[in-house]
Amino acid sequence: MFSSDALTAIEEYAALLATEGVLRGLIGPREVPRLWERHLLNSAVLSEAIPEGSTVCDIGSGAGLPGLALAIARPDLRVTLVEPLLRRTTFLDEVAGQLGLDQVEVVRGRADSLHGERAYDVVTSRAVAPLTRLLEWSMPLVGPSGALLAMKGQSVEDEIVEAGPVLKRYRCGEPEVLTLGAEVVDPPTRVVRVAWADPTQVGWPLASTSRASARKSGKKGSRRPRDS
Repeated sequence: MFSSDALTAIEEYAALLATEGVLRGLIGPREVPRLWERHLLNSAVLSEAIPEGSTVCDIGSGAGLPGLALAIARPDLRVTLVEPLLRRTTFLDEVAGQLGLDQVEVVRGRADSLHGERAYDVVTSRAVAPLTRLLEWSMPLVGPSGALLAMKGQSVEDEIVEAGPVLKRYRCGEPEVLTLGAEVVDPPTRVVRVAWADPTQVGWPLASTSRASARKSGKKGSRRPRDS
């Protein structure tokens, strides 16, 4: 998963997670013995589904998973880590600086603070929220030819069914469930991929128009949940 040039960086990142990450409450001490298989490799295999030279936004990045692992494994990617908590963004800034990851940007804020301002080829997340809420936070950041790649567990099919109304409202394409890293990690990483049904009519402007119409008609628009 990591080239010889990247191996030193990922080992250093692992060491930082196991020390500073635990001390700062970013990762539980029980996770240290399984950092590689459960966290680092589990995140890095996401790169199998990301085209070369992509811009990537990792929302709710926490301690940097999967964003930092992707940036180390794939130096061709430009990665933005979005995280609202100061203690986490401080750690992310320190790690990116220490490892010389010049292609990484850390943004302190919620995902919706970037809505209407930025668009990415890929928007990632790991253990952030159920798919219904994740779509509302993530799809406004997905460019016309881009996709959401959300790491999910065994309940992903149920989440897709529950998210049906949101998928329809945002005019998303049919979700795909990908199994990645089958020869690298056990169990392999499960990812749900969601792209736009029609790249010429992405859902965020349509959603904005819908809310504006609701206000004009005197109806209360639905309140978008906020990530934490």
